[in-house]
Amino acid sequence: MTFQIATPPSTMPAGTRASGLVATALRLRDRLDGIPMSLVTLCARIFPAAVFWQSGQTKVEGWHVTDSAIALFQEEYRLPLVDPWLAAHLAAFAEHVFPVLLVLGLATRLSAAALLAMTLVIEIFVYPDAWPTHGVWATCFLLLIAKGPGILSIDELINRRQSPPSGEKLGL
Repeated sequence: MTFQIATPPSTMPAGTRASGLVATALRLRDRLDGIPMSLVTLCARIFPAAVFWQSGQTKVEGWHVTDSAIALFQEEYRLPLVDPWLAAHLAAFAEHVFPVLLVLGLATRLSAAALLAMTLVIEIFVYPDAWPTHGVWATCFLLLIAKGPGILSIDELINRRQSPPSGEKLGL
């Protein structure tokens, strides 16, 4: 019994075609390669941002951090080296500012890095058994840190206005 390894269409000799299941798999791969990275990065910005925004909303009434949020940091979260009052206020601030910046695609890499750091703190000190959920968030943030926000972002608009004529990106 011999197995043939199909060659991708781009490297196949002219007039040669893969057939059957291999050809179908290659066509599917080519179609999936067509998914715009900007759609992927937009999703990586919006969905984790919604989770953090909703969490931030549970910590505030109007412009004030609630007593119950501070109690949560005192009794359940118990972060080392950080006063619960300060931790509650910092978390409420971060969970409102960075998600908005992510959705807008403004200071995206900085915002993703901040929320990745927050995710690591949550995973290590608060809910270590929730690593599958935190891993999904971390993956989104790492993608944004590595690839940027995509073309559907304010960062991209700024980059286009500030780009030198040679077309080099500024790394926003």
